[in-house]
Amino acid sequence: MRDVVRDYVVEHLAAEDAVLVIDETGFLKQGKASCGVARQYTGSAGKVTNCQIGVFAAYVSSKGHAFIDRALYLPKVWTDDAARMTAAHVPAETAFATKPRLAWTMIEQAITAGVPFAWVAADSVYGVGDLETALRRAGKGYVLGVNSTHHFRSWGTSPPVAGTAEQIAAGLDEAVWQRLSAGDGSKGARLHDWAYCALADLNAAEYDKDRTGLWTRGLLIRRNTADGDLAFFTTWCPAGTDIATLVRIEGHRWAEPARGPRPQSGMGWLADGIEDSFETAKNELGLDHNETRSWHGWHRHVSLVMLAFA
Repeated sequence: MRDVVRDYVVEHLAAEDAVLVIDETGFLKQGKASCGVARQYTGSAGKVTNCQIGVFAAYVSSKGHAFIDRALYLPKVWTDDAARMTAAHVPAETAFATKPRLAWTMIEQAITAGVPFAWVAADSVYGVGDLETALRRAGKGYVLGVNSTHHFRSWGTSPPVAGTAEQIAAGLDEAVWQRLSAGDGSKGARLHDWAYCALADLNAAEYDKDRTGLWTRGLLIRRNTADGDLAFFTTWCPAGTDIATLVRIEGHRWAEPARGPRPQSGMGWLADGIEDSFETAKNELGLDHNETRSWHGWHRHVSLVMLAFA
């Protein structure tokens, strides 16, 4: 069913410059029997609570957006309990996997299936380490959230840049900030102040000998116009990519439902993102309204909702 959904989405929404957005959502549950349920943090409730966590991949292009993959996160309290795993009918070969590992598995499956996309966007749960390296080797650009304490260092650029993301932001001249829209929401353009630091230009062959071209590693910073709150993103993009493009890529994670006519060309499309997808799938299609307890039951329910959403 997952493959049916993915192929249907690609048939109708495919675009070479599409974005694959990775994010998670919580499924509030009582008791201990539902597969993967545990006391854990979920942004859906904004706190630690009893819930399941599903990691999702959404396909976003100028033609629309829809889910193409999903994975149920199993905490170690589950994978370390063989009897509990068996009772929930979890496949015997299933082992503990971090959320970034689940994300890469879905990205890798999309690449193997020939899904056309140029970018990956995700928040700080997924944004550093092995996932970055894997995306560079795959020739995919990315805008991935990082914490304020994440260290960055430039090389081959002038002036040099080094320090935590927060320290670098504090040292920027006010003139480098630009007010840009990450996409249109229900109240119009979603404007923030943005700054971009190009850290290094690297040849794609350094990560895959069969690839060519110059790519740029960078730091993207978002500043809230109301309270000055900062958010940070590590980026990887073809050399010459402008800041406005990176801002739009990041905007797909937080988009609200688009209103009015949808642009159909270039990268100027309205940013329909995964947050909108979760809200619609839950409120209108019952994504989080299932009474299943087994591994198979969760995947079947979620996959059918994904198809209905598409």
